[in-house]
Amino acid sequence: MTTHGETTTEPLPGLPTDRPNPFDPPAALRPIRDRGPLHRMTYTDGRPGWLVTGYAEARTVLDDPRFSNSFHADFSPPIEELAVAKAPETVLPPGFFLAMDDPEHARFRKLLIGQFTTRRMQALEPHIIEIVEARLDEMARTGSPADLVTAFARPIPSMVICELLGVPYADRDRFQEDADTMVDLERTAGERAGAVQSVMGYLAELVGRKRAEPADDMLGGLVAGGALNDAELAGVATFLLVAGHDTTANMLGLGTFLLLQNPDQAALLRQDPALADQAVEEMLRYLTIAHIGPIRVATEDVPMSGQTIRAGETVTISLPVAHRDPDRFADPDRLDLTRHSRGHLAFGHGIHQCLGQQLARVELRVAYPALLRRFPGLRLTVPPEQVPLRTRGTLYGVDRLPVAW
Repeated sequence: MTTHGETTTEPLPGLPTDRPNPFDPPAALRPIRDRGPLHRMTYTDGRPGWLVTGYAEARTVLDDPRFSNSFHADFSPPIEELAVAKAPETVLPPGFFLAMDDPEHARFRKLLIGQFTTRRMQALEPHIIEIVEARLDEMARTGSPADLVTAFARPIPSMVICELLGVPYADRDRFQEDADTMVDLERTAGERAGAVQSVMGYLAELVGRKRAEPADDMLGGLVAGGALNDAELAGVATFLLVAGHDTTANMLGLGTFLLLQNPDQAALLRQDPALADQAVEEMLRYLTIAHIGPIRVATEDVPMSGQTIRAGETVTISLPVAHRDPDRFADPDRLDLTRHSRGHLAFGHGIHQCLGQQLARVELRVAYPALLRRFPGLRLTVPPEQVPLRTRGTLYGVDRLPVAW
């Protein structure tokens, strides 16, 4: 049990990221998770701030308007790589509404929320099944062995978001490398900014085509709506395109790795497809691919757990640790696909909760069982410790997953 109000005596020297176990939170954070939900942490510029490890406190910060999510808020990154990625000279383009506070954020979100309703995403499920089965057919045709990331995890969400937005899938090579660069913390701020501009340039061209030839897709609908200018349209489309495929691709790759390392759990899912909804929620909780942040800045003094977060102080939420909070999830370090894990924060919480969460859920609940049923002998071709982990990005996952069947 956590002792609310307690904090570590010495500030953490930045956010630890090293994971000896690829599916668990960083090892250095494990000893502190039971000491309290709120901890002092020193940020990259030497200023003090806070690390949130408790579930209830994480949920509160995400839902409290006194914590700013604006990219332009005065914050200090928790790791050096993020300091480079979010250098002052990096300017987000119009339309990146995730990094805005209300009312600017609300203006964009209201235009999009109707595009991502649960009913609409469920109506897409038959087409998503077709996409998944087509990828499995292609894997069977090309044969074993394969890299599951390039053969399965990346193509499925890429095809889905391209079709939803109205981006020709044949153009995917034009933005795939740029999309990877945008979220790679080892790239310089200039390289990342260049990648953003490259993707936006392509999408600006596409917006022009949609104006000339109206289309019945999300981007075409936004163009026809007339509420956004061309720069905002390109920015919104860039954000949705990158977010819509990168997050789900990482979950498919890392989640398959997890299932291969837990064959008893994989067998449950293979034998009972009706378990897919619960299984996906548990895997989202257990893996938590958003491994750095969210990051917020207090706009006024906020009392929390016996401490006071001062105005201007940076707060980093460790979602991987918050999702292992025993006050919220019983026996949290155990993977249990039959667990009811709804209420996790993998898609955020509050006004910035992920718009595309229902789309991601449909893709995951279709893809995992289909893969396990089609290739019941699926296995790694390298020792687990040799699977290359994607630790350098803003999202956690695997770079490659060598498999055979």
